[in-house]
Amino acid sequence: MRMFVSGRRVKRWQFFQLFATCFILSFMVFWGPLENSIVNHMKSYSYRYLINSYDFVNDSLSLKHSSEQSHYPYLINHKEKCQAQDVLLLLFVKTAPENYDRRSIIRKTWGNEKYVQSQLNANIKTLFALGTPGPLKGELQNKLIREDRVYNDIIQQDFVDSFYNLTLKLLLQFSWANTFCPHAKFLMTADDDIFIHMPNLIDYLQDLEQIGVRDFWIGRVHRGAPPIRDKSSKYYVSPNVYQWPAYPDYTAGAAYVISGDVASKVYEASQTLNSSLYIDDVFMGLCANKMGIVPQEHVFFSGEGKAPYHPCIYEKMMTSHGHVQDLQDLWKEATDAKVKNTSKGFFGQIYCRLVKIVLLCRLTYRDTYPCRAAFA
Repeated sequence: MRMFVSGRRVKRWQFFQLFATCFILSFMVFWGPLENSIVNHMKSYSYRYLINSYDFVNDSLSLKHSSEQSHYPYLINHKEKCQAQDVLLLLFVKTAPENYDRRSIIRKTWGNEKYVQSQLNANIKTLFALGTPGPLKGELQNKLIREDRVYNDIIQQDFVDSFYNLTLKLLLQFSWANTFCPHAKFLMTADDDIFIHMPNLIDYLQDLEQIGVRDFWIGRVHRGAPPIRDKSSKYYVSPNVYQWPAYPDYTAGAAYVISGDVASKVYEASQTLNSSLYIDDVFMGLCANKMGIVPQEHVFFSGEGKAPYHPCIYEKMMTSHGHVQDLQDLWKEATDAKVKNTSKGFFGQIYCRLVKIVLLCRLTYRDTYPCRAAFA
């Protein structure tokens, strides 16, 4: 009887798989020429969850020769930055040459190496990764050189710093990590308008270090995302560059964390994939997918929106996006020792649970933390 039931279940699953495959094929044939947001998402999600194989995607993007890609010489570099062997976190901040004020605030807040060492008992290395201001901005380049002489935390290669060179900036980070800091336990890449709750993050990473985690990649995960085919969008990707209806899973480029072994594997894959795809977080997803690395969702890594301002949120927050003018104030409030007292005790836990439900579980969509973060 059990064998009979099991056989029926197998047949039902095989029937569903056959039906789904036929549906997808007909979907691609008859709806393929249609290009609008709803159709693209339907195609991409169907492709992601019913077919879910990207081996041939990576094959199509592989370079014919696995030789070194075009090399951009360093204009500013600090080979000695990672001489210490106990580096818990190598932190790259993606920045633009003109964003001096943002770098200045980050140095005083979540990117402050001395604070992390003295207050959190951890060794991190913070580097600002950027390209050049362009051929007609020599004075800005001179300012960058003078800035680096003071802080010794800029790495710069000789490519124009622009949206369409974001993948080059990604390759700069992984190449530098592989060459000069391969012993870092974790690597993080973040935009310069991100807030990082460093005490929470360091506490989290120290726990992971104790268990020797590997193949680790967390952030805000995009699953089954379709390429943008609207030519008016800056995220437009031509079918000639990427012809498939869905990208492999990837984390939002605003902020994510990987373990040191993943950094090494991604660098290896980046040497064999065509980097003309200028959307850096998608390219990261392709490299990771080729090496069999799967991203994990962390509910306290923010989307494009800012996390709500409240002590009950600060208690577990990791990142929040879109902070420039308010970063200094948010750092002071979110890292205040009194924050931990808000949820202490039975009534404190109930209070914070209710607050998070009100702030995060709304009918209108806000790209911050998902509703399930209220119950985490």
